[in-house]
Amino acid sequence: MFPQTSATRSQLDPLHQVSAPVERWHNGERSATRDELAVEEPLELRTRSTSAQGAASLETLAVILRTPGHDQELAAGFLYSEGLLASHDELAELRPGVDADGLPSDNLLDVLPGSGVNLIQRIQESGYTRRFAVNASCGICGKNTVEAACAVLPPVHGDAVVVAPETLYSLPEQLRAQQRVFAATGGLHAAGLFDTAGHLLGLREDIGRHNAVDKLVGRALLDGALPLADRLLLVSGRLSFEIVLKAWTAGIPLVAAVSAPSSLAVDLAMAGGITLVGFLRGENANVYTHPERVRR
Repeated sequence: MFPQTSATRSQLDPLHQVSAPVERWHNGERSATRDELAVEEPLELRTRSTSAQGAASLETLAVILRTPGHDQELAAGFLYSEGLLASHDELAELRPGVDADGLPSDNLLDVLPGSGVNLIQRIQESGYTRRFAVNASCGICGKNTVEAACAVLPPVHGDAVVVAPETLYSLPEQLRAQQRVFAATGGLHAAGLFDTAGHLLGLREDIGRHNAVDKLVGRALLDGALPLADRLLLVSGRLSFEIVLKAWTAGIPLVAAVSAPSSLAVDLAMAGGITLVGFLRGENANVYTHPERVRR
């Protein structure tokens, strides 16, 4: 059970924001006011399971700490990037769940796979040994080892993708201009999907940057648009291993961020054939891997 707080749903954006009391100090003076906070709540993914005696039940696949909104996209993208779904055809339905009292719950989502797809069995075969919770800062907490996370993936096909540096320079401002909830709370990350001409095609916000990426990938999966071989991904904040891994599974050839990459992110991008761009600010950018894609 999550502890109760004095935060209340914001009148501005009740799905993504809460308003909480705060004591604000400025120039030595104290004042009582309220502040807008980004919402973080658990989303439990469940799927069908059958016991040895033939009894059917719903079993937990994962609990993801996320900002509510686009939950079906998040679930689809998460399951795809974790290798538990191979295609849109393996997913029959994503259905809002009900709690033990039979009442609908905003934090339950039932995953109904297609015929012949057993998600519980796939979890057992993929190296997961327990049900896992994914928090807002780590996208691979349920993996037993880095080797399990780096399962063999086909190389990214994006050899024909060439992006002018001026196009890259234009991406962060477009992302920031559309970050509606961040503007109010300062507490959400964003991921944006662009075409090679620099046009913003989709944006998702979440308290976890990897969740924002999963929402974009999930939308593409539900639309039957994977792989994203002619798209660019921009994330706010830093570039971590899990962001690159999710981009690799989606077939995205170029991943950029306004901050630094980790060493493991660079290693993974090099191995996956992904162009990795960091410190994308103003008219500056560091291209760490496969720089042949960035040309005038």
